[in-house]
Amino acid sequence: MSTAGSDDLFLLDVSRLVWRVWRGGHPTGIDRVCQAYVQHFGTRSQAVVQRSGFHFVLSFADSARLFEILLADSSGRRRDLIRLAARALPSALRNRARPGAIYLNVGHTGLNEASLPGWIADQGLRAVYLVHDLIPLTHPQFCRRGEAEKHARRMRNMLASAAGVIGNSRATLDDLAEFANANGLPMPPSVVAWISGGTFARDVRPRTLSRPHFVAVGTIEGRKNHLLLLDVWRRLVAEQGKHAPVLLILGQRGWQAERVFEQLDRPEELQGHVQELGTCNDEELAGWIGGARALLMPSFAEGFGLPVFEALELGTPVIASDLPVFREVGGGIPTYLDPQDSAAWKRTIEAFCADGPERQRQVAEIGAFQAPTWGDHFAKVEVWLARL
Repeated sequence: MSTAGSDDLFLLDVSRLVWRVWRGGHPTGIDRVCQAYVQHFGTRSQAVVQRSGFHFVLSFADSARLFEILLADSSGRRRDLIRLAARALPSALRNRARPGAIYLNVGHTGLNEASLPGWIADQGLRAVYLVHDLIPLTHPQFCRRGEAEKHARRMRNMLASAAGVIGNSRATLDDLAEFANANGLPMPPSVVAWISGGTFARDVRPRTLSRPHFVAVGTIEGRKNHLLLLDVWRRLVAEQGKHAPVLLILGQRGWQAERVFEQLDRPEELQGHVQELGTCNDEELAGWIGGARALLMPSFAEGFGLPVFEALELGTPVIASDLPVFREVGGGIPTYLDPQDSAAWKRTIEAFCADGPERQRQVAEIGAFQAPTWGDHFAKVEVWLARL
């Protein structure tokens, strides 16, 4: 079995991580994928940073320092970036890559820039992209204004310049192939390589409350369908009062969810029954998921759905929308429901408060579940890269 050799040269685009460190805040799911690629390919890579159509290729020494800053979990990283930029960027703009090197962009950053395909051709690079989703094109109603047009440019530039594409799921690659066909563009060689999440220990200490609790994990945005959950919880509270279960919402606020924010900011009706915890560290997250009756994922659209893996890995049942990607990653274990059928969600949640037959089935099947690891991901990607 061949793999990309240790002497292969990569250009690793870390623009997304640079801007994340500069702005501050907690890393998103895509940020964590970018970090995993830095950890795996960093010792064989020069860093690429894009800004306003310009592409800066750092030396190996400056790249190593930048990777160190991006992976550090400490204060002062913004100051460190300023110091490094002052030293590295003047020469980085003039640097040329070795022809034939593989350019890796796994964060979607800069794909909408018209200059990207020309730069790749001029440098003689083989561009490989990781595609996370086509949700702005398949479900534009859940995205910011103008995001559909921007994402279409990303996908066109990517297809026009790609030597290969990594899909985080078969569902994502199917959407990309459909887009390519509709736009008369060739579909490049591709591989499905599932991503991984946090490395939660099986013996994590579950967090519990005085009443059963359920968790919804992920950024609060329109496509996540938190409105359905709030509607279900209003009816549960109306019927059960102080005995109703608790809903924990774990995730930072995003976009296209103003009605959800209004209800969360007007807590008197659901006070004590719905708790918005925002972001929390991996240990806290694992504890709340591990102690939950189930993870709830009523999304209208997903590119992958990492919380499904994380819940199953912790032994927690999953109630999810009946989406192709959830069936791909969760198989037959989760309980699948129509994301618009709030009555079915209410009945299922009530049944999961106790150990009903469906929850018992999931618990019995979860024992054999094996979550994908980053080792699995990169083993597959390395073999595929060697064959490009």
